[in-house]
Amino acid sequence: MRILELAAEFEKNPKQNLLQGFVIATLFFEPSTRTRLSFESAVNRLGGRVIGFAEAGVSSVTKGETLRDTIRTVSNYCDLIVMRHPLEGSARFASEVSSVPVVNAGDGANQHPTQTLLDLYSINKTQGKLDDLNIFLVGDLKYGRTVHSLLMAMSKFRTTFNFISPDELKIPDEYKLYLNNLGLKYYEHKDFTEIISRADIIYMTRVQKERFSDPIEYEKVKNAYVLKNRMLENTKETMKVLHPLPRVNEISEDVDDNMKAYYFTQTLNGVYTRMAILTTILGQK
Repeated sequence: MRILELAAEFEKNPKQNLLQGFVIATLFFEPSTRTRLSFESAVNRLGGRVIGFAEAGVSSVTKGETLRDTIRTVSNYCDLIVMRHPLEGSARFASEVSSVPVVNAGDGANQHPTQTLLDLYSINKTQGKLDDLNIFLVGDLKYGRTVHSLLMAMSKFRTTFNFISPDELKIPDEYKLYLNNLGLKYYEHKDFTEIISRADIIYMTRVQKERFSDPIEYEKVKNAYVLKNRMLENTKETMKVLHPLPRVNEISEDVDDNMKAYYFTQTLNGVYTRMAILTTILGQK
């Protein structure tokens, strides 16, 4: 909640030289547009400097260097590391060998905590609260790290979850067990057109081709859900459509001009949220 308060402060006053003299390393072993650039935008707006790489192919990993050695080396050059990596648990491992703080910018199909903080900021800003909301999570719930992180965060509030996915991409059982233990309500559906009017937030996700070892399996589910503008006609006035992006075709472009489409503003919220994260970790706020 403190991060969300700080993000609101940065939204009002985004240009502050709080990180002058600080060097932030962005190590992206997987492709990224929004996460990497919003972190770099946050550092630049705060007067800091950025070093790093945008893909593993331009690092010494191609020469056989281990993640351990990369992290131990880079931590000598900076005050904080922002890292994305395809292996689950890689960020936690990096934090154990690094001499500086490590921010997880996504580790495989596991977690994406900074995305969740900007999602919480977006939900709170549009709904005016985080309690008593009905959240629809749609698409790839098996491999979608943004969904897993958002579920863990929203489980701290009185949330009702609706999971909408094909059988091949259902939410993993451990998350359902977690919600059962907390006594939170959740429902699983294969379609959401009949119940869409109940939603406070529709969180669309991309079916991630890179998580499938079998291309035939991907082809079977890639177009499972497509949100079209006409589907939003009977939804709540305050309902918002979120998406961690990039999208492929799961949200039609005719939704973009609808007042309920919030995903591009959501990306802007990421800059303010990441400004809050960086300044808090580095003790400047």
